[in-house]
Amino acid sequence: MTSAAPELFTWEFATDPYPAYAWLRDNAPVHRATLPSGVEAWLVTRYTDAKQALADPRLSKNPAHHDEPAHAKGKTGIPGERKAELMTHLLNIDPPDHTRLRRLVSKAFTPRRVAEFAPRVRELTDRLIDGFAADGSADLIHEFAFPLPIYAICDLLGVPREDQDDFRDWAGMMLRHTKAGQAGGPRGGVARSVKKMRGYLAELIHRKREALSAEAAPGEDLISGLIRASDHGEHLTENEAAAMAFILLFAGFETTVNLIGNGTYALLTYPEQRVRLQDSLAAGERGLLETGVEELLRYDGPVELATWRFATEPVTIGGRRIASGDPVLVVLAAADRDPERFAEPDTLDLARRDNQHLGYGHGIHYCLGAPLARLEGQTALAGLLTRLPDLRLAVDESELRWRGGLIMRGLRTLPVEFTPSPYRPTSAKGDQRSTL
Repeated sequence: MTSAAPELFTWEFATDPYPAYAWLRDNAPVHRATLPSGVEAWLVTRYTDAKQALADPRLSKNPAHHDEPAHAKGKTGIPGERKAELMTHLLNIDPPDHTRLRRLVSKAFTPRRVAEFAPRVRELTDRLIDGFAADGSADLIHEFAFPLPIYAICDLLGVPREDQDDFRDWAGMMLRHTKAGQAGGPRGGVARSVKKMRGYLAELIHRKREALSAEAAPGEDLISGLIRASDHGEHLTENEAAAMAFILLFAGFETTVNLIGNGTYALLTYPEQRVRLQDSLAAGERGLLETGVEELLRYDGPVELATWRFATEPVTIGGRRIASGDPVLVVLAAADRDPERFAEPDTLDLARRDNQHLGYGHGIHYCLGAPLARLEGQTALAGLLTRLPDLRLAVDESELRWRGGLIMRGLRTLPVEFTPSPYRPTSAKGDQRSTL
């Protein structure tokens, strides 16, 4: 006899959704659920079905294809993006516009460009650790995992250093205002931050266009590159440029926050794996670090569900018929623990080789910033494990709280303890952010 369906989107579910996902894979792999926002959507949980859905051109990213009732209107995207005219970005469009915009932005994430950015990521990592190393304790989310990708993506985009703390504050609003059981938290606070970002980006694009040189300089920032492309016949509107910069900030920081936070927590709960990785780093090896980050992405990745898709015609997935206009959410966290695809999927194995996880998606919407996120994740974890070798949780695991919501999976806080470092930076801890 089949057990009763688990309750989804509760505090308990947010803490550990994996048993519920296992039930869905076994009993209802393509499941129609009512989300906390009231929107009804199909949840796809098996690896094979998930991979098919992620690459299916009949599942559009454009919310215009959502056959939404009045109560659901505007509840399937990022709060505030409609009013702020920020809808034209890679998460909301299909080919050919998606192909055109992705080609422009992809130049910033080539292996060569990411490699050139590595020293800056190491510098940010060391300076942030300097800010708390002498204290013997820290909240690794707010003092490390959160600011690192914010400053990194601001540098990549070309946001001046003196303005980057504003982005840190706006991004903080987006994270702090997400409560369990809500699809994105109170929409007012997030929407206000989106509006402030939009206003700033419009002004920054204008300033950069005024100051743009005739020829591109080596390592030119991404916003300048977008402006240059639009000025040379690529037909990139100001709204498109602002939306592209916005989504790179919005999507580019929280995934890495959660990769670092979830990854560190997993290593602290698997001490034998952590020691193995520390020994490998001490020997000057990087192989286990690289496979280890891929395993952390699979085991408890930063993106729990892929972003919204909408059927443009009737589609059959996993034997279930999905009507035209229905929303579809691919549950990456469930697919990446499918025992039909991964041996011992609930076990963390940093040396896992056969690991074609879906943590950054699949198909034409595969995460463009994945190379940068991997660099940041590898650098951050190597820095923590090398400089704070006896890192440990400062609270019982039961006291940790996860941010609720649909798309992302991450800890609210991660209190840790360690032996204080004898080095103390000259600037006070409270002033650390202004030196980055």
